[in-house]
Amino acid sequence: MLRWLWVSAVIVALDQLTKWMAEASLEMYTPVPSGLPHLNWVLAYNEGAAFSLLAGQRWFFVMLAFVASVFIIYWLRKLRKTQNWTALGLAMVLGGAAGNVIDRLLYGKVIDFIDVYFDIPFVMDNYHFATFNVADIAITLGAILLILLSLFAPSQME
Repeated sequence: MLRWLWVSAVIVALDQLTKWMAEASLEMYTPVPSGLPHLNWVLAYNEGAAFSLLAGQRWFFVMLAFVASVFIIYWLRKLRKTQNWTALGLAMVLGGAAGNVIDRLLYGKVIDFIDVYFDIPFVMDNYHFATFNVADIAITLGAILLILLSLFAPSQME
């Protein structure tokens, strides 16, 4: 099922292209309206994991991504031809992990630029979620797909 690696390659290419565009056109922490409601473009850097957890642990995250990538490629090799949804989820996670590890290797941090914000009635106005990037979207969607498969189509995960 290594034929699904093209999905990973497309994700890496889109991720790196959009990060390059963000760095070329945005100023650090200066929101630019996207034209869509509740969405800004804003350049930010993250030296940690999600929500800047473990900031400054560059080589830990590089090694973690390497180990995860080897495991995912091994898993992809073992899949049957009928396990296309599992292969898609794994390829998405792999592409996202590769996109972010490229940033860590080249810059020591991950480039983020997507800023989603919304109001939580009676609790908080103008709440901004953690800034993220295309790689993060791929990792999240791939993980959600794998979780849904394990819950509702366990034969896809065997």
